[in-house]
Amino acid sequence: MRDSNWQTGNQLSLLRDGTGFFPALLAAINAAQVEIRLETYIFEPDETGLAVANALMAAARRGVHVGLLIDGFGAKCFPVPLQQELKAAGVYLLFFRPELSRFSLKRSRLRRLHRKLSCFDGELAFVGGINILNDDDGPDLAPRYDYAVQIKGPAAADVHRALTHQWRYTSWVQLKKQLFVSPLLLVESDWSVPKGGATARLVVRDNARNRHSIERAYLEAIQNAQTEIIIANAYFLPGLRLRKALMRAAKRGVNVVLLLQDERDQALLQYASWAYYSNLINAGVKVYQYKQGFMHAKVAVIDGEWATVGSSNIDPFSLLLAREANLFVKDKAFATELHEDLQRHLQQDTLTILPKHIKQARWTLRVLVWICYGLVRLLMGISGYGGRKNRE
Repeated sequence: MRDSNWQTGNQLSLLRDGTGFFPALLAAINAAQVEIRLETYIFEPDETGLAVANALMAAARRGVHVGLLIDGFGAKCFPVPLQQELKAAGVYLLFFRPELSRFSLKRSRLRRLHRKLSCFDGELAFVGGINILNDDDGPDLAPRYDYAVQIKGPAAADVHRALTHQWRYTSWVQLKKQLFVSPLLLVESDWSVPKGGATARLVVRDNARNRHSIERAYLEAIQNAQTEIIIANAYFLPGLRLRKALMRAAKRGVNVVLLLQDERDQALLQYASWAYYSNLINAGVKVYQYKQGFMHAKVAVIDGEWATVGSSNIDPFSLLLAREANLFVKDKAFATELHEDLQRHLQQDTLTILPKHIKQARWTLRVLVWICYGLVRLLMGISGYGGRKNRE
Protein backbone atom coordinates (compact mmCIF):
# COMPACT_ATOMS: atom_id res chain seq x y z
CA MET A 1 0.00 0.00 0.00
CA ARG A 2 1.32 3.44 -0.93
CA ASP A 3 1.01 6.33 1.51
CA SER A 4 -2.22 8.28 1.26
CA ASN A 5 -2.30 11.84 -0.01
CA TRP A 6 -3.34 14.75 2.17
CA GLN A 7 -7.10 14.51 2.80
CA THR A 8 -9.26 17.48 3.74
CA GLY A 9 -12.55 17.37 5.64
CA ASN A 10 -11.55 15.32 8.69
CA GLN A 11 -12.84 15.57 12.23
CA LEU A 12 -10.05 14.72 14.66
CA SER A 13 -10.20 14.14 18.42
CA LEU A 14 -7.03 13.89 20.51
CA LEU A 15 -7.20 11.07 23.07
CA ARG A 16 -4.84 11.15 26.04
CA ASP A 17 -3.65 7.96 27.70
CA GLY A 18 -5.84 4.92 28.26
CA THR A 19 -8.39 6.99 30.17
CA GLY A 20 -9.27 8.80 26.96
CA PHE A 21 -8.67 6.02 24.45
CA PHE A 22 -10.35 2.91 25.84
CA PRO A 23 -13.81 4.39 26.51
CA ALA A 24 -13.81 5.74 22.93
CA LEU A 25 -12.62 2.39 21.55
CA LEU A 26 -15.24 0.40 23.45
CA ALA A 27 -17.97 2.82 22.37
CA ALA A 28 -16.92 2.35 18.74
CA ILE A 29 -16.93 -1.45 19.07
CA ASN A 30 -20.37 -1.42 20.69
CA ALA A 31 -21.79 0.89 18.00
CA ALA A 32 -20.37 -0.96 14.98
CA GLN A 33 -23.00 -2.43 12.65
CA VAL A 34 -21.10 -3.92 9.70
CA GLU A 35 -17.35 -4.36 10.26
CA ILE A 36 -14.57 -3.98 12.83
CA ARG A 37 -10.88 -4.19 11.99
CA LEU A 38 -8.30 -3.88 14.77
CA GLU A 39 -4.51 -4.21 14.76
CA THR A 40 -2.29 -4.06 17.82
CA TYR A 41 1.21 -5.01 18.90
CA ILE A 42 0.32 -6.05 22.47
CA PHE A 43 -3.01 -7.49 23.61
CA GLU A 44 -2.84 -8.38 27.30
CA PRO A 45 -5.59 -10.51 28.90
CA ASP A 46 -5.86 -8.07 31.81
CA GLU A 47 -8.92 -6.06 32.83
CA THR A 48 -8.65 -3.74 29.82
CA GLY A 49 -7.81 -6.48 27.34
CA LEU A 50 -10.70 -8.67 28.48
CA ALA A 51 -13.11 -5.75 28.23
CA VAL A 52 -12.04 -5.20 24.62
CA ALA A 53 -12.14 -8.93 23.85
CA ASN A 54 -15.64 -9.28 25.32
CA ALA A 55 -16.86 -6.28 23.31
CA LEU A 56 -15.39 -7.77 20.11
CA MET A 57 -17.08 -11.12 20.79
CA ALA A 58 -20.42 -9.42 21.48
CA ALA A 59 -20.11 -7.55 18.19
CA ALA A 60 -19.36 -10.75 16.30
CA ARG A 61 -22.35 -12.48 17.87
CA ARG A 62 -24.67 -9.73 16.69
CA GLY A 63 -23.48 -10.20 13.11
CA VAL A 64 -20.62 -7.70 12.77
CA HIS A 65 -17.60 -8.93 10.78
CA VAL A 66 -14.71 -8.64 13.28
CA GLY A 67 -11.06 -9.01 12.27
CA LEU A 68 -8.37 -8.93 14.96
CA LEU A 69 -4.70 -8.93 13.90
CA ILE A 70 -2.08 -9.15 16.69
CA ASP A 71 1.69 -9.24 16.45
CA GLY A 72 3.08 -12.70 17.12
CA PHE A 73 5.92 -11.43 19.33
CA GLY A 74 4.14 -8.63 21.17
CA ALA A 75 1.35 -11.05 22.11
CA LYS A 76 3.37 -14.27 22.14
CA CYS A 77 1.74 -15.30 25.44
CA PHE A 78 -1.83 -14.59 24.31
CA PRO A 79 -3.83 -17.34 26.08
CA VAL A 80 -4.99 -20.24 23.92
CA PRO A 81 -8.36 -20.48 25.74
CA LEU A 82 -9.05 -16.82 24.90
CA GLN A 83 -8.07 -17.44 21.28
CA GLN A 84 -10.55 -20.31 21.15
CA GLU A 85 -13.26 -18.22 22.80
CA LEU A 86 -12.79 -15.40 20.28
CA LYS A 87 -12.94 -17.78 17.33
CA ALA A 88 -15.99 -19.57 18.73
CA ALA A 89 -17.78 -16.22 18.97
CA GLY A 90 -17.06 -15.55 15.31
CA VAL A 91 -14.04 -13.23 15.58
CA TYR A 92 -11.50 -13.70 12.77
CA LEU A 93 -8.13 -13.86 14.56
CA LEU A 94 -4.68 -13.75 12.98
CA PHE A 95 -1.16 -13.38 14.39
CA PHE A 96 1.47 -11.50 12.39
CA ARG A 97 4.68 -13.56 12.23
CA PRO A 98 3.82 -15.97 15.07
CA GLU A 99 6.69 -16.82 17.40
CA LEU A 100 7.34 -20.46 16.52
CA SER A 101 10.77 -20.59 18.15
CA ARG A 102 12.00 -18.19 20.81
CA PHE A 103 15.61 -19.10 20.06
CA SER A 104 15.56 -18.46 16.32
CA LEU A 105 18.31 -16.17 15.04
CA LYS A 106 16.50 -15.24 11.83
CA ARG A 107 16.63 -11.49 11.39
CA SER A 108 13.06 -11.51 10.05
CA ARG A 109 11.97 -11.89 13.70
CA LEU A 110 12.78 -8.19 14.11
CA ARG A 111 10.15 -7.21 11.53
CA ARG A 112 7.17 -6.74 13.80
CA LEU A 113 3.66 -5.34 13.39
CA HIS A 114 3.98 -2.37 15.74
CA ARG A 115 0.95 -0.43 14.43
CA LYS A 116 -2.08 0.39 16.56
CA LEU A 117 -4.91 0.89 14.07
CA SER A 118 -8.63 0.24 14.09
CA CYS A 119 -11.59 1.09 11.88
CA PHE A 120 -15.34 0.73 12.38
CA ASP A 121 -17.82 0.51 9.51
CA GLY A 122 -15.26 2.29 7.36
CA GLU A 123 -16.26 5.63 8.88
CA LEU A 124 -14.57 5.92 12.28
CA ALA A 125 -10.90 5.10 12.88
CA PHE A 126 -8.21 5.29 15.55
CA VAL A 127 -4.46 5.78 15.08
CA GLY A 128 -1.92 6.03 17.89
CA GLY A 129 0.58 4.37 20.14
CA ILE A 130 -1.68 2.76 22.76
CA ASN A 131 -1.62 -1.03 23.05
CA ILE A 132 -4.50 -3.09 24.43
CA LEU A 133 -3.50 -3.35 28.10
CA ASN A 134 -3.92 -1.58 31.43
CA ASP A 135 -1.94 1.66 31.64
CA ASP A 136 -1.40 1.36 35.39
CA ASP A 137 2.32 0.69 35.88
CA GLY A 138 2.41 0.75 39.68
CA PRO A 139 1.32 2.65 42.81
CA ASP A 140 4.17 5.17 42.62
CA LEU A 141 3.86 5.90 38.90
CA ALA A 142 1.43 8.00 36.88
CA PRO A 143 -0.65 6.16 34.24
CA ARG A 144 1.37 5.41 31.11
CA TYR A 145 1.76 8.61 29.10
CA ASP A 146 0.54 8.12 25.52
CA TYR A 147 -1.74 9.44 22.78
CA ALA A 148 -4.16 8.33 20.09
CA VAL A 149 -6.37 10.20 17.65
CA GLN A 150 -9.96 9.46 16.62
CA ILE A 151 -10.75 10.14 12.96
CA LYS A 152 -14.03 10.74 11.19
CA GLY A 153 -13.85 11.62 7.51
CA PRO A 154 -11.82 10.71 4.41
CA ALA A 155 -8.65 9.76 6.35
CA ALA A 156 -10.63 6.98 8.06
CA ALA A 157 -10.95 5.33 4.64
CA ASP A 158 -7.14 5.35 4.36
CA VAL A 159 -6.92 3.56 7.70
CA HIS A 160 -9.43 1.01 6.44
CA ARG A 161 -7.38 0.41 3.29
CA ALA A 162 -4.19 -0.04 5.34
CA LEU A 163 -5.92 -2.56 7.62
CA THR A 164 -7.41 -4.45 4.67
CA HIS A 165 -4.08 -4.60 2.87
CA GLN A 166 -2.25 -5.94 5.93
CA TRP A 167 -4.95 -8.53 6.61
CA ARG A 168 -4.81 -9.84 3.06
CA TYR A 169 -1.01 -10.01 3.14
CA THR A 170 -0.92 -11.87 6.46
CA SER A 171 -3.64 -14.29 5.35
CA TRP A 172 -1.84 -14.99 2.08
CA VAL A 173 1.56 -15.57 3.74
CA GLN A 174 0.02 -18.02 6.23
CA LEU A 175 -2.05 -19.76 3.52
CA LYS A 176 -5.25 -19.24 5.47
CA LYS A 177 -8.18 -20.90 3.72
CA GLN A 178 -10.82 -18.69 5.30
CA LEU A 179 -9.97 -15.15 4.27
CA PHE A 180 -11.67 -12.25 5.97
CA VAL A 181 -13.40 -10.49 3.05
CA SER A 182 -14.58 -6.97 3.79
CA PRO A 183 -18.39 -6.71 3.74
CA LEU A 184 -17.91 -2.98 3.20
CA LEU A 185 -17.05 -3.79 -0.42
CA LEU A 186 -20.74 -4.59 -0.81
CA VAL A 187 -22.00 -1.52 1.04
CA GLU A 188 -22.60 1.80 -0.65
CA SER A 189 -20.69 4.38 1.37
CA ASP A 190 -19.28 7.74 0.34
CA TRP A 191 -16.07 7.88 2.36
CA SER A 192 -15.17 11.25 0.86
CA VAL A 193 -17.95 13.16 2.66
CA PRO A 194 -16.32 15.87 4.84
CA LYS A 195 -16.80 15.49 8.60
CA GLY A 196 -14.67 18.40 9.78
CA GLY A 197 -12.07 20.95 8.79
CA ALA A 198 -8.76 19.17 9.44
CA THR A 199 -6.31 18.10 6.73
CA ALA A 200 -4.61 14.78 7.48
CA ARG A 201 -2.54 12.04 5.90
CA LEU A 202 -1.95 8.47 7.02
CA VAL A 203 1.67 7.41 6.53
CA VAL A 204 2.63 3.76 6.92
CA ARG A 205 6.09 2.23 7.15
CA ASP A 206 6.71 -1.27 5.80
CA ASN A 207 9.51 -3.27 4.23
CA ALA A 208 8.34 -2.84 0.64
CA ARG A 209 7.49 0.49 -0.99
CA ASN A 210 7.33 2.54 2.20
CA ARG A 211 10.63 1.79 3.90
CA HIS A 212 11.51 5.40 4.74
CA SER A 213 8.09 7.04 4.54
CA ILE A 214 7.72 8.12 8.18
CA GLU A 215 11.35 9.24 8.44
CA ARG A 216 10.92 11.33 5.26
CA ALA A 217 7.76 12.95 6.64
CA TYR A 218 9.61 13.96 9.82
CA LEU A 219 12.62 15.23 7.87
CA GLU A 220 10.51 17.36 5.55
CA ALA A 221 8.66 18.98 8.45
CA ILE A 222 11.85 19.57 10.48
CA GLN A 223 13.66 21.11 7.50
CA ASN A 224 10.73 23.46 6.85
CA ALA A 225 10.24 24.47 10.50
CA GLN A 226 10.34 28.21 11.15
CA THR A 227 9.74 28.76 14.87
CA GLU A 228 9.34 25.61 17.00
CA ILE A 229 9.71 21.84 16.98
CA ILE A 230 8.44 19.75 19.90
CA ILE A 231 8.96 15.98 19.70
CA ALA A 232 7.79 13.61 22.44
CA ASN A 233 9.09 10.13 21.76
CA ALA A 234 9.55 7.17 24.07
CA TYR A 235 12.51 5.56 22.27
CA PHE A 236 14.75 8.13 20.65
CA LEU A 237 17.82 6.92 18.80
CA PRO A 238 17.70 8.73 15.45
CA GLY A 239 20.01 8.19 12.51
CA LEU A 240 22.45 10.81 11.29
CA ARG A 241 20.04 12.59 8.94
CA LEU A 242 17.43 13.23 11.61
CA ARG A 243 20.01 14.30 14.19
CA LYS A 244 21.62 16.75 11.77
CA ALA A 245 18.22 18.12 10.74
CA LEU A 246 17.31 18.82 14.38
CA MET A 247 20.69 20.44 15.12
CA ARG A 248 20.54 22.58 11.97
CA ALA A 249 17.05 23.73 12.93
CA ALA A 250 18.24 24.74 16.40
CA LYS A 251 21.23 26.60 14.96
CA ARG A 252 19.02 28.63 12.62
CA GLY A 253 16.94 29.80 15.59
CA VAL A 254 14.13 27.27 15.78
CA ASN A 255 13.11 26.32 19.34
CA VAL A 256 13.79 22.56 19.26
CA VAL A 257 12.42 20.62 22.23
CA LEU A 258 12.75 16.88 22.87
CA LEU A 259 10.58 15.21 25.53
CA LEU A 260 12.00 11.75 26.24
CA GLN A 261 11.33 9.20 28.94
CA ASP A 262 13.43 8.56 32.02
CA GLU A 263 11.93 5.29 33.29
CA ARG A 264 13.85 2.49 31.58
CA ASP A 265 11.68 -0.36 30.33
CA GLN A 266 14.04 -0.79 27.34
CA ALA A 267 17.27 0.10 29.10
CA LEU A 268 19.64 -0.78 26.26
CA LEU A 269 18.01 1.63 23.81
CA GLN A 270 17.40 4.33 26.38
CA TYR A 271 20.93 4.42 27.75
CA ALA A 272 22.24 4.34 24.17
CA SER A 273 20.18 7.44 23.32
CA TRP A 274 21.98 9.40 26.07
CA ALA A 275 25.11 9.23 23.91
CA TYR A 276 23.49 11.89 21.68
CA TYR A 277 22.57 14.33 24.45
CA SER A 278 25.83 16.28 24.48
CA ASN A 279 25.91 17.07 20.75
CA LEU A 280 22.21 17.91 20.65
CA ILE A 281 22.37 20.23 23.66
CA ASN A 282 25.54 21.92 22.40
CA ALA A 283 23.70 22.65 19.14
CA GLY A 284 20.88 24.37 21.06
CA VAL A 285 18.37 21.53 21.31
CA LYS A 286 16.48 21.45 24.62
CA VAL A 287 16.19 17.96 26.13
CA TYR A 288 13.68 17.04 28.85
CA GLN A 289 13.12 13.71 30.59
CA TYR A 290 9.64 12.68 31.70
CA LYS A 291 9.82 11.78 35.41
CA GLN A 292 6.30 10.80 36.50
CA GLY A 293 6.16 7.26 35.12
CA PHE A 294 6.49 5.36 31.87
CA MET A 295 6.15 7.40 28.70
CA HIS A 296 5.01 5.67 25.51
CA ALA A 297 4.12 8.72 23.38
CA LYS A 298 5.19 9.12 19.75
CA VAL A 299 3.97 12.61 18.79
CA ALA A 300 5.26 15.93 17.51
CA VAL A 301 4.08 19.50 16.87
CA ILE A 302 5.86 21.90 14.53
CA ASP A 303 5.15 25.65 14.12
CA GLY A 304 1.78 25.28 15.83
CA GLU A 305 0.11 23.91 12.70
CA TRP A 306 1.73 20.57 11.80
CA ALA A 307 1.37 17.56 14.09
CA THR A 308 1.72 13.80 14.15
CA VAL A 309 0.35 11.03 16.37
CA GLY A 310 1.21 7.40 15.79
CA SER A 311 3.09 4.24 16.68
CA SER A 312 6.55 5.02 15.30
CA ASN A 313 9.42 5.62 17.66
CA ILE A 314 12.45 7.50 16.36
CA ASP A 315 14.87 4.60 16.60
CA PRO A 316 16.31 2.02 14.18
CA PHE A 317 13.73 -0.64 15.01
CA SER A 318 10.75 1.56 14.15
CA LEU A 319 12.34 3.47 11.27
CA LEU A 320 14.06 0.48 9.62
CA LEU A 321 12.24 -2.70 10.65
CA ALA A 322 8.72 -2.55 12.05
CA ARG A 323 5.40 -1.92 10.34
CA GLU A 324 4.31 1.44 11.71
CA ALA A 325 1.54 3.98 11.11
CA ASN A 326 1.37 7.69 11.93
CA LEU A 327 -1.32 10.22 11.19
CA PHE A 328 0.20 13.51 10.02
CA VAL A 329 -2.02 16.55 10.47
CA LYS A 330 -2.12 20.11 9.15
CA ASP A 331 -4.65 21.81 11.39
CA LYS A 332 -4.05 24.67 13.80
CA ALA A 333 -6.78 23.66 16.28
CA PHE A 334 -5.54 20.07 16.61
CA ALA A 335 -1.87 21.12 16.76
CA THR A 336 -2.71 23.73 19.41
CA GLU A 337 -4.49 21.17 21.59
CA LEU A 338 -1.57 18.74 21.38
CA HIS A 339 0.93 21.58 21.92
CA GLU A 340 -0.86 22.70 25.08
CA ASP A 341 -0.87 19.18 26.48
CA LEU A 342 2.82 18.74 25.74
CA GLN A 343 3.60 22.08 27.38
CA ARG A 344 1.67 21.02 30.49
CA HIS A 345 3.83 17.92 30.83
CA LEU A 346 7.02 19.84 30.06
CA GLN A 347 6.27 22.33 32.84
CA GLN A 348 5.02 19.88 35.48
CA ASP A 349 6.50 16.44 34.89
CA THR A 350 10.02 16.75 33.52
CA LEU A 351 13.66 17.34 34.33
CA THR A 352 15.64 19.63 32.03
CA ILE A 353 18.93 18.04 30.97
CA LEU A 354 21.65 20.69 31.20
CA PRO A 355 25.32 20.59 30.12
CA LYS A 356 26.34 20.39 33.78
CA HIS A 357 24.38 17.17 34.21
CA ILE A 358 26.45 15.59 31.45
CA LYS A 359 29.75 16.94 32.78
CA GLN A 360 28.97 15.85 36.35
CA ALA A 361 27.70 12.38 35.42
CA ARG A 362 29.45 9.51 37.18
CA TRP A 363 32.10 7.79 35.11
CA THR A 364 30.26 4.49 35.59
CA LEU A 365 27.16 5.98 33.95
CA ARG A 366 29.22 7.35 31.07
CA VAL A 367 30.78 3.95 30.47
CA LEU A 368 27.36 2.29 30.63
CA VAL A 369 25.95 4.73 28.06
CA TRP A 370 28.72 4.05 25.56
CA ILE A 371 28.57 0.29 26.13
CA CYS A 372 24.83 0.35 25.39
CA TYR A 373 25.36 2.54 22.35
CA GLY A 374 28.03 0.18 21.06
CA LEU A 375 25.83 -2.86 21.65
CA VAL A 376 22.93 -1.31 19.72
CA ARG A 377 25.23 -0.51 16.81
CA LEU A 378 26.64 -4.04 16.96
CA LEU A 379 23.19 -5.62 16.99
CA MET A 380 22.08 -3.53 14.03
CA GLY A 381 25.21 -4.49 12.16
CA ILE A 382 24.82 -8.21 12.90
CA SER A 383 21.18 -8.08 11.84
CA GLY A 384 22.14 -6.45 8.56
CA TYR A 385 20.02 -3.37 9.21
CA GLY A 386 22.66 -0.96 10.48
CA GLY A 387 25.44 0.91 8.75
CA ARG A 388 24.42 2.88 5.69
CA LYS A 389 20.74 2.10 6.21
CA ASN A 390 20.84 4.07 9.42
CA ARG A 391 23.16 6.69 7.94
CA GLU A 392 25.41 6.74 10.95
